[in-house]
Amino acid sequence: MVIQLGENNFNLINARVTFKNVPLHKIEQFEFKDITAAYEAFKKITDISECVIVQNAFRIEVFMAINLEKGEIPDARRPEGKGLTINQIKETWLSLTELEQIEIDHFDQIFEVFRSTDVYSNLLRLASGLDSIVVGREEILDEIKQSISTAKQANALGPILNKLFDNTIRIATRIRNSTEISKGIVSLADIAIKTVEDKVGLDEKKNVLLMGTGETAAMVAQSLIKKDQKFSVTSQTLERATGFSKILGGTPIKIEDVFSGFDKFDIVIIATTSDYHLVNYNKIWRVMENKKKGTLILDISNPRAVDDKVSKLPGIKLMYRDQIDEIFQEYVKASRAKVPAVENLIGKEAPILEAAMK
Repeated sequence: MVIQLGENNFNLINARVTFKNVPLHKIEQFEFKDITAAYEAFKKITDISECVIVQNAFRIEVFMAINLEKGEIPDARRPEGKGLTINQIKETWLSLTELEQIEIDHFDQIFEVFRSTDVYSNLLRLASGLDSIVVGREEILDEIKQSISTAKQANALGPILNKLFDNTIRIATRIRNSTEISKGIVSLADIAIKTVEDKVGLDEKKNVLLMGTGETAAMVAQSLIKKDQKFSVTSQTLERATGFSKILGGTPIKIEDVFSGFDKFDIVIIATTSDYHLVNYNKIWRVMENKKKGTLILDISNPRAVDDKVSKLPGIKLMYRDQIDEIFQEYVKASRAKVPAVENLIGKEAPILEAAMK
């Protein structure tokens, strides 16, 4: 089906699953393993003429151009909603994943669908860096451009979405330049890795462990990858560590094996949200008491995940988030100060973008 460009004869839909609604170690369960197959499946939905999938470690978003539907769309969960485009999108998404029944049962709670005007502002927020895990994140622009290229190769990109994304990238680039939202981007993870580098250095001989699979741990993983540093990753369950490593790198390891072999690690970075001491003296003293080389433990968790007593072990250098937080908070303050200007420009540009499209 081909939609001719003209006034008010198409509609836009943005369906998504993001880090805001799903733990990062579970994002992988909702992503499309075969993008080409995903495009083919979405194109089979009768009303959809064009489709672009934006997928990374923090989100899976599908932007679609559809026929303009008449009247109100009933809730897809009601009997009268069965067979409607929104419901078909949801069912197609589920068919492309290997979700367990519990995730399927709760899919409505994490699956977001936006239409029309909201799509324009959502896409501008995404491209401008406001909807990223790190405010101002520049990589998202390259990821969007790559998504457009992939959609084109899959014959899923048409004049509507091509114009939408082309205009959005142009506007978002202008917003980024005028507000400098992307200038000097620094995350807590970047500061953590720089601290480690300054203290003990990073190289292929260093055995690095990352404990945690949340948002902060994800940024640490990305910072380590930028340094070409190999690392192991662990969590409360091997399933979490494995899911995390599939999308963010690292070698998954059982947490039981971590504590029994704690002496093997030269650098341990802990980024969890545990409300108790994940690493304490009693868990590691036996294996650490005879270690000849030193170990740097950097705990950037909030609250702290390492017991102070651990620092009494020979060769242990223990650092907490407090020791690097001042530098990070300076960045956060500077970054947040730019957000209102970006929000203001998006508020002005979104209606202009919508009018230009129609």
